[in-house]
Amino acid sequence: MFNDEAVLCAVSAYKQQFYFNEQFSELPDVVKDELKIMCVIYTEDVGGILTLYFDEDGSLQFETRQEENDFSYDEIGSVLKMKQLQNEKRELFESLEQYYKIVFLGEDREE
Repeated sequence: MFNDEAVLCAVSAYKQQFYFNEQFSELPDVVKDELKIMCVIYTEDVGGILTLYFDEDGSLQFETRQEENDFSYDEIGSVLKMKQLQNEKRELFESLEQYYKIVFLGEDREE
């Protein structure tokens, strides 16, 4: 997993830690802050580990998982919360994909 992908950020409810990939340090602080807040709230609500990464095509992907025997993880809530975020943060996610495609994949803006 993540061999051909670039992890943007991840958060763990278990370790209560947020990770932001420094390859994306050029992003505005307001974007980094929004990602951190969004991810932390997500894991506080449903638990587990949330990872945001770009796949080989430059699409932003979301992966959520739980540790073995974590019976407090809200699997149904996880799916619902993800759909809510994808609707509410659509512009942010589209902008991040565009940024990744231009800066990291070398695509033109018009593509």
